[in-house]
Amino acid sequence: MKKWSIDEGNCSISYTLSVAGGRWKWLILYKLFKNRVMRYGEIKKELPSITHKMLSQVLKELHSDDLIERIDYAQVPPKVEYQLNERGKSLIPILELMAEWGKENCPRFHM
Repeated sequence: MKKWSIDEGNCSISYTLSVAGGRWKWLILYKLFKNRVMRYGEIKKELPSITHKMLSQVLKELHSDDLIERIDYAQVPPKVEYQLNERGKSLIPILELMAEWGKENCPRFHM
């Protein structure tokens, strides 16, 4: 899947989409917001249709774009936790607006 280009559309929304665009990033950010700290398996359980390869890739991208923290524990078996960092938390108002919009407009919620 092609990642958004920062130059696409030549506007600030292009930058936001280049960092947090895609099918899974907003969902993972929202799950981390709701759960505070999650391990890989917990995220996978919350998003059963995401493949392991895609989940690993998206987590790496979110970490490299400085939206989440990856906490490695030096133990056997290995333990890794993910959580939003301050930059990631700055997206919370957008996530909450998206959730509210979905509640108001999704036909499934209006049956």
